[in-house]
Amino acid sequence: MTFLTAFGVAFFGMLFGVPIFLALLRVFGLYAIVQEGTCHVYVLFGKVIAVLDEPGFYFLIARLGFAAPIVNWLGTRHILDLRLDQSYLRSQAVNSEEGAPMGIGIWSEMAINDPVSYLFKNADPRGSLQANISSATVRCLSNLRLADMLENRHAMSQTVRAEVSPKSNEWGYELGSIYIRKVHFRDAGMIRQIEEKVVNRLRQVTSAIKQDGANQVSIIMSTAEREAAIEFAKAAALRPRIVGEALQKIGNDPEILRSLFDILEAQKIVQGKARITLIPPNNGLLPQLIAAQPSVVNEARAVV
Repeated sequence: MTFLTAFGVAFFGMLFGVPIFLALLRVFGLYAIVQEGTCHVYVLFGKVIAVLDEPGFYFLIARLGFAAPIVNWLGTRHILDLRLDQSYLRSQAVNSEEGAPMGIGIWSEMAINDPVSYLFKNADPRGSLQANISSATVRCLSNLRLADMLENRHAMSQTVRAEVSPKSNEWGYELGSIYIRKVHFRDAGMIRQIEEKVVNRLRQVTSAIKQDGANQVSIIMSTAEREAAIEFAKAAALRPRIVGEALQKIGNDPEILRSLFDILEAQKIVQGKARITLIPPNNGLLPQLIAAQPSVVNEARAVV
């Protein structure tokens, strides 16, 4: 039981007693722990007596002397965040050289580099810095050409940063990057007009492309038709010569010529609609009698 009692007392003493004891030591100013990215500023009777801006464990008596036990009672300890901070200002109203109402969105980075100036030179350094960025944007970027506003964002960002940096350093703020992320039109009517112009221009370009394609197709088709007509004309001119040369060769042989005309005559008779009556030879008056018979209207009769 003695062992268990001693273990219980030690356990609860370590669990509750040690944190309470360490808290009392911090309250009476024996030591302080500075976290990463923070800064402790000690003020006593309106005077800054110590600035602890490096992370670690500090014995305040060694840094503050005899003021360490009373600084938390009669003075003030300010804990500042030294980490990088960011802000974004939306749609700052400016006018271009052409009179177009534009809106500019500015993204900026800042961090505390002088804790004393940050605490005592300005009541609201962050708000004052944003107001300074906004006014510098309107002052430096107004009356620029519209093309420069839409294209040269890097140059505009550098101009605003050069304007704001000196004043921010006086307030204990170190200004980091400033970048103009968005440039847009603020007038809804102007936006609709630009959209209509873009749509009309796209329609004109599309129509021009279609017309150019149709013209190219027409040129190709007319060229092909012209070349085809030339070749057909050449073929039509060569056909009579070829046929004439063939007939000339046939005409040199009387037997072939006579056979050819017989074939052509038979072909014409076959292709025609005339009735043919075949009569044996040496029949006297039979051909004449057949020829004397009345013929059918629109019908020819040949007697062979």
